[in-house]
Amino acid sequence: MSKLVRIVVQLPVELKEQLDALKQQGYTTSGFIRATLERELNTRNPRPAPVMRKAGNK
Repeated sequence: MSKLVRIVVQLPVELKEQLDALKQQGYTTSGFIRATLERELNTRNPRPAPVMRKAGNK
């Protein structure tokens, strides 16, 4: 994994309570938010497919 940076986000109390409830299921707040961001950002900005070149006969 690349170098991690810290961000601070303000949330409504209701969202914080929902994140806290996920801890009972074994999630960490950071892990849940990181996975959610990765999933959302990857669906919005899919990585381009690698360019495949045919091997030419020499």
